Amino acid sequence: MSGVNKVILVGHVGKDPEVKYLEGGTAMAKFSLATTESYKDKQGNKVDTTEWHNIVMWRGLAEIAEKYVRKGKLLFIEGKIKTRVVGEGDNRKYYTDIVADNMTMLGSKGDGNTSQLSSGSASMDTPLPAATNAPTDDLPF
Repeated sequence: MSGVNKVILVGHVGKDPEVKYLEGGTAMAKFSLATTESYKDKQGNKVDTTEWHNIVMWRGLAEIAEKYVRKGKLLFIEGKIKTRVVGEGDNRKYYTDIVADNMTMLGSKGDGNTSQLSSGSASMDTPLPAATNAPTDDLPF
């Protein structure tokens, strides 16, 4: 039996995407996304806890992020968890990334910011290029 590696996040962008173009012109975008959960403690006080996630996008989806994703923007992200190791021995560090397959830009109805972008297509009020985001395991992070 095989497992499922699926992540769904809704949060605010922590910083504008950092976009790099690798050999062959493959685009890669990285940015942070904050998700906040609220609960009440024993005294009835509201407590917010925020988690920060490293988001990685490839190819067409990365190019769309470069054009449209900005700090503070509310996004719905679907993807998978990928852990990478940097360094060796005692200097080894582990990083957990969310490799996005789909992205929906969220916003209030009045601001026209709701847009769905995915690994195979993109749809918005204004035409966007198709976003192809099917990373292969041989691509570096």
